[in-house]
Amino acid sequence: MSASDTFESSKEFAAHLRSLQRTRRDRKLELREQVVRKSLSRTEREQIFAKTAGRCHICGGLIDGEWEADHVFSHSLGGQHEVGNYLPAHPICNNYRWFYGTEEFQWILKLGVWLRTQIERETGLGRLAAKAFCSYDHARACRRTTSNTEQPAQPNGGPATRHGNSGATEGPPSVR
Repeated sequence: MSASDTFESSKEFAAHLRSLQRTRRDRKLELREQVVRKSLSRTEREQIFAKTAGRCHICGGLIDGEWEADHVFSHSLGGQHEVGNYLPAHPICNNYRWFYGTEEFQWILKLGVWLRTQIERETGLGRLAAKAFCSYDHARACRRTTSNTEQPAQPNGGPATRHGNSGATEGPPSVR
């Protein structure tokens, strides 16, 4: 199937989405022991940043501040640790992209655009979704603020990051 297919029922659609999630989870668990995370050198990060002229490869926005080296083919699903498999991304874009497969990510985009339209038009579903999302996002932001204040500093005195050298850094590589 693909994200351009249609479903006869909501139950069939939900089952398909759960199937995609199970496939992704199983693949990730299968590769878990084989995945070795490595840090990127400053030169590698500069090369990655230059590929898109300092723009996020996911949303296209200018990167002015923190950015992450995003695996094009997910590291957790077997993507290689090489400059050719990375592109720069805003932390929020990279966070929401995760390690979804192609079809699953296309469904997320398709659903997101459709739901955004429902919210803009203030349909009954749109109002419910907006209220639920705002509540969820507020709770998530509070959890993030709490967890960020509890992270220990790096041994070099810098702030803690989740991804080492392949994680978020400030600004263009040459001015970090």
